[in-house]
Amino acid sequence: MRKGNAAAYFSSFRIRLMQNLQYRVAALAGLMTQFFWGFMLIMILEAFYRNSDASIPMSLPQLASYIWLQQAFLVFVALWFRDPEMFGMITSGNVAYELCRPTNLYYFWHVRLLAQRISGAALRCVPILLVATLLPDPYRLRPPADLAAFLLFLLTLFTGVLINVSISMFIYILTFVTLSPVGSLMIIGTVGEFCSGMILPIPLMPEWLRNIVMVLPFRLAGDLPFRIWSGHIGMQEALTGFLTQLLWLGALMFFGQLSMRKVLNKAVLQGG
Repeated sequence: MRKGNAAAYFSSFRIRLMQNLQYRVAALAGLMTQFFWGFMLIMILEAFYRNSDASIPMSLPQLASYIWLQQAFLVFVALWFRDPEMFGMITSGNVAYELCRPTNLYYFWHVRLLAQRISGAALRCVPILLVATLLPDPYRLRPPADLAAFLLFLLTLFTGVLINVSISMFIYILTFVTLSPVGSLMIIGTVGEFCSGMILPIPLMPEWLRNIVMVLPFRLAGDLPFRIWSGHIGMQEALTGFLTQLLWLGALMFFGQLSMRKVLNKAVLQGG
């Protein structure tokens, strides 16, 4: 496949970003849902904190910051967030038009999904972050410990969304084989949601389960940057986490391109 040039990928990214920024009403509806979900999670876990005699590895203020960051950047973390148009192109055979472009289809779709996630987060994150900082203790979003932690948070957050997009690409690649996105979306989305700490924050998981989750890439999109912001992990562990992100990103993109090449070589497009 042809790699094309950077201008084509940038144009695709910019166009998709501008298109998705127009869906403000949908973003507003999502805001209300995320505020409700954030409050509910914090109150449930607060009850657990108040009635448990066990040693808890994460303070309630750190947990509150962790959950509000989850809600603010949900679009970055959730693997069930998808592009129905891309599924439609695969199942209808219209992907043939995409293959006529002088670009690498893997990179072209990668930047499209990246733009979709960035635009979704841009419409939602600022209101959530602003309101969460105004809440009383221990429910409010606390600022990061220092400037270095904030900058490392931004760096790992961006690298994390690249990892999630790379994982999401496997859902679309599998759709070439199954001709239905339902199975792969449900399996990868569900596993990713749990292993990223969206159901139960990873520090609160049992040790045996935490050891399994820590070797998987799902936690790197949200759990790592959110724990950096909340101050739950130190700078040394944060830097190690960033290097782990780079290794996983390289591996996921390498095998993603390889898989895309194989399914396209064997694909039979509907109508021809």
